[in-house]
Amino acid sequence: MNNKNNLESGANAVGHKGIVSAVVTAIYDRFSNKGVIGPLDPNARIDGKTCLITGANSGLGKAIAVQLAQRGGRIIMACRSGIPEAGEEVKKLSGNPNVEMLKVDLADTTSVHKLCDSLRDRKIKIDIAVMNAGLMPLQARRSPQGFELMFAVHFLANRILLERWLSDGVIQPADEDHPAPRVIFVASEAHQSSDPIDFSRFAAFENYGMRDGMKHYGKTKLHLCTFATELSRRLNPENDIRIAVHALCPGPIASNIARESPAYIKPILGPIMKLLFRSPEQAAEPVIYLACAPEMGKRTGAYLHMMREKAMSPLARDPSNGTQLWQHSQQLIDAYR
Repeated sequence: MNNKNNLESGANAVGHKGIVSAVVTAIYDRFSNKGVIGPLDPNARIDGKTCLITGANSGLGKAIAVQLAQRGGRIIMACRSGIPEAGEEVKKLSGNPNVEMLKVDLADTTSVHKLCDSLRDRKIKIDIAVMNAGLMPLQARRSPQGFELMFAVHFLANRILLERWLSDGVIQPADEDHPAPRVIFVASEAHQSSDPIDFSRFAAFENYGMRDGMKHYGKTKLHLCTFATELSRRLNPENDIRIAVHALCPGPIASNIARESPAYIKPILGPIMKLLFRSPEQAAEPVIYLACAPEMGKRTGAYLHMMREKAMSPLARDPSNGTQLWQHSQQLIDAYR
């Protein structure tokens, strides 16, 4: 892979400030082959490794679950819905019976902690965590605790999950007998177009409608990318790989993330997505690479845009922003234990 210091950064094409610009950029990205990493060896196996995937009941998450199961993983699908049908389908498609589903609403901190309690009490050890769950509502909505919904799902839930898993021993650092576990965040290139995080209004609820939805989506993905970078720094001082932390943008996907699009856009957006965007099975490729490629367990902090390694935005990589994000979000975690 490329030297980390020489990686390009910034949004491709026109960026992600609105729906139209995001679609144009997505189409550009879909057909760009610059710096593509070679495909993962089909024989790369993860037999016996426990893999937890959030938002795995449909779309990209389910495709990830199927492909990790095909490579021998023991699969835990953490989902709000689709139980048990989605799990049974993953078993059938993969030929692997070691699949279970656990119910969680990632927008609700109480539900997130219940999932963590269950994993702790069952003494489950996660080898590969894929933090995939995502959404883009038509307009601003509040989580049960009053946070904006995308902030709660894209960032806060992941922050709580990792805090709990590390403190509960559900994810354990590498030692002489065990390789480094992997944490993989499904982010978005939209973070490259985001304005800086306003820490003076951190976690404050903001109203928005369809016109500003993409802007707020990108901002929550900036939170996520900044967290991934800071988590990697803290877990792996001096690049001693104890837990490999990576992130990626899967590129444009023909999925149901735009299910709340207005009725007048769906007849246009639907055919474009079907014709020009990648299927969930194709879009899972960088996730599976980060989860299964032997070399990705020996390094940390990689960011893939589809199958190209590049740099996150300077805002996401700024250690000062990472420290502030960690400190501000720690106060939220302490308040909602």
